[in-house]
Amino acid sequence: MAIEHKLELRLAQKLILTPQLQQSIKLLQLPLLELSQTLSKELLENPLLEDIVEREPDGKSETSDRAEAETGESAREFSEDTEAPLEKIFGFTTDNYFEERGSDGRDLGYFTSGMEAQTPFDRSSKKMDLYEYLVWQLRLSRVSETARQTAEVVIGNLNQDGYLLASVNEIAKLAETDVKTAEQAIAFVQKLDPPGVGAKDLQECLLLQLKPLNLENTLVEKILTGGFSELETKKHKGLAVKFKVSLEEVLAAVKIIEGLEPRPGINYSGEETIHVVPDVYVSESDGKFVIILNDENIPRLRLSSYYRKLMSRKNELGEKEREYLEEKLRAAVWLLKSLDQRNKTIYRVTESILKFQEDFFRKESMEIKPLNLKDIAADLNMHESTISRVTSNKYMQCPQGLFGFRFFFSNAVQSSDGEISSVTVRSHIKQFILEEDSKAPLNDKDIVEQLKARNITIARRTVAKYREELKIQPHSRRKKWT
Repeated sequence: MAIEHKLELRLAQKLILTPQLQQSIKLLQLPLLELSQTLSKELLENPLLEDIVEREPDGKSETSDRAEAETGESAREFSEDTEAPLEKIFGFTTDNYFEERGSDGRDLGYFTSGMEAQTPFDRSSKKMDLYEYLVWQLRLSRVSETARQTAEVVIGNLNQDGYLLASVNEIAKLAETDVKTAEQAIAFVQKLDPPGVGAKDLQECLLLQLKPLNLENTLVEKILTGGFSELETKKHKGLAVKFKVSLEEVLAAVKIIEGLEPRPGINYSGEETIHVVPDVYVSESDGKFVIILNDENIPRLRLSSYYRKLMSRKNELGEKEREYLEEKLRAAVWLLKSLDQRNKTIYRVTESILKFQEDFFRKESMEIKPLNLKDIAADLNMHESTISRVTSNKYMQCPQGLFGFRFFFSNAVQSSDGEISSVTVRSHIKQFILEEDSKAPLNDKDIVEQLKARNITIARRTVAKYREELKIQPHSRRKKWT
């Protein structure tokens, strides 16, 4: 087959996302905190945008005061429609500004070369993670350099709960040493604080915590060593027979074991607490729902009047300056339109959720109706992907509590009275278990019968699935003897 070159003309339709449309989609799915950061960044990068700050009692705002201070004589000359000294606008660079400000030794709050401004108070108040805490103890210990390096390898292979993820042979290979030195390093790390760190499994973790509590050679150690399987299944009578002690002694030992820490590294987690901020507030007034979008700490943007006046005198601007301002103007206008569209879309989606889940918001019960993204999309005449972006990582504060938007969407479960939400079924299961007798907890079959009494008919395996999703243990592990 001969290879030849051809020139063909084809007509095809393609959907191309412009940068502006991509920005609009991005703003739509951003949670509130990330939206605030994104708008603050745009505010710094685009001179055509300015932040509308709440007015002070004297009628002036921080924005107007700042603008007047920065523009000074130039702004007044523009307001009087006189010729503007353009060299004052474009001839003074940020480098000149920083050099002038930095010459007197003042800290500008900017860092260079990756350096961080950190005071001794910042260092002492920073919370150590588990790795830093253990390495700090290691460096205070008197051990050989080989043992120190091997122990540091061991510490590096601990997970956030404090359990060792690597085997002895793997530690020896990583530290380039022998197995005996690796075993000694693991034993050394296991003696560090917190007690139980460096264990391979839960059983070893609990055993390591006995020595600091002077519980070695006691019934507690015997149960952890020779009766761990019975302990897991709460076969307390079997433990009493096995170790030839009374049931009361077994229960006392089990109570001590329950007080041990199964996750010794949890108190040294370096993860930061993420505070959820509601995107929408919903309240009821005179029988009607009131929807308020949360704009706290969100920059209130508008086009800069100063630069708009400057652009009205295009003939006096250079070509590069004019092109730059026109580009920034288009970006600013599109950003404001996208932000406004985002707010309108979130408002409409909230209205639609209120319409579908009106019973939930009118009553104090947690029963919601089956709902999916397609229902909201059809109601608002929008694409399902748009609804997905709007409801992702968004939260609603209402009299019933704080809920993610996705909470109101659930699959339908068939019952004798028709379809019911899977969220409602989970809520019933959780309530049954909270009200159960701890000495005779409900098994999955009992829960099925109680759901039937409420006209909800589902299979036992479905109950087990929902119980596992709720992170509720089986009835054998929920049983309490005291």
